[in-house]
Amino acid sequence: MSKHRRARSRTSRPTRRVALGAAFGLLTLGAGWVYSVTEPEKSEPRTQVRADSRPPAEDRAARDARRDALQGLPGVSEQTRARIPAESRQLVLVTGKAKDSSESTATLYTRPAAGADWVRAESWPARNGAKGWSTERTYGDLTSPQGVFALTDAGGLLPKPPGTRLPYSKDSSFVATGRGVNGESLAGSFDYVVAIDFNRKPGTSPLDATKPEGERKGGNIWLHVDHDGPSQGCVGIPKEAMKKVLETLDPAAKPVIVMGPEGF
Repeated sequence: MSKHRRARSRTSRPTRRVALGAAFGLLTLGAGWVYSVTEPEKSEPRTQVRADSRPPAEDRAARDARRDALQGLPGVSEQTRARIPAESRQLVLVTGKAKDSSESTATLYTRPAAGADWVRAESWPARNGAKGWSTERTYGDLTSPQGVFALTDAGGLLPKPPGTRLPYSKDSSFVATGRGVNGESLAGSFDYVVAIDFNRKPGTSPLDATKPEGERKGGNIWLHVDHDGPSQGCVGIPKEAMKKVLETLDPAAKPVIVMGPEGF
């Protein structure tokens, strides 16, 4: 072998060893990379879900404390609020200026669910009995009955407004005769009426004169169109307000009227 060939052979051996070493290193590094990629990730510990998903008792107590103590109905006593049926979701509140006053305010309330707080919708000036309010009303005493009463039936001289859902009796007999307590005309008073279930038979026309608790208490107490004067016992509100009430009240919402002097 020539000197030149032997020299080339000696110089190529270290080069091959370096190359083999590098290749081995790359294989080792690659294997480590593959292992690190394929190694399964450690699972995070699961959060245990409580069987009772309601807020803790202290949170519920704080939430309840934030509720309106009046349940959205100002000027109404706790005793009167307790008489409002839990299932009712529509309410007309008639608040008298005083026990012996015929001036009052009628406000329409609704609530999204049974037992929830009431939400004010609209309000109007109103008139009640000429001698105010009574819890023991008698026929002819010119007071309006104080309390909580269902609203189940309606009627009037005019056709029912669009959207009316209460049973509605259109009848030519819905005409007031004579004059009001102050001598005012009663024309148009019964264009629209909603019977207040005081001493009457629910499920019948407001014109039905049946008085289950006797004649002495009187009856035919209605929510009707105001005639610019006090009534003999009914509640009068503006004609447009009567239309709004009829368009809103729904038998499925168990509507009631809550009526009496401030704070009753």
